[in-house]
Amino acid sequence: MTICYCGNHLSFDECCKPYIASVSKPESAEALMRSRFSAHVTGDVDYLIATTHASTRKNHKKKDILAWLENIQWTKLEILEANENTVTFKAYFIDNHKIENVHYEKSNFIFEKGKWFYVDREF
Repeated sequence: MTICYCGNHLSFDECCKPYIASVSKPESAEALMRSRFSAHVTGDVDYLIATTHASTRKNHKKKDILAWLENIQWTKLEILEANENTVTFKAYFIDNHKIENVHYEKSNFIFEKGKWFYVDREF
């Protein structure tokens, strides 16, 4: 059993995989954030694009995301604060030079047409 990449103590199959596979929908901004982190880890760029709001999707090109993901290895997600429409987190990764890094972000989300979408971020 693979523990979910998002940091929950459930298995990946029980936690984020159903969202990524479109079997179910994330019920909160935090659940979407966690599933998007797992999609980064597993390289599921189609899910990342599909869960980005239409108003900002044009800023996220599949080839650019793939190129970026090829050069890093995500190691851990730490949720610092989660509100209805925002999630502040630290995402830990190792870059292509084998240097450990931390990505700190406050992500903004919107609930529209029965689904959560990532909109944008603040550093």
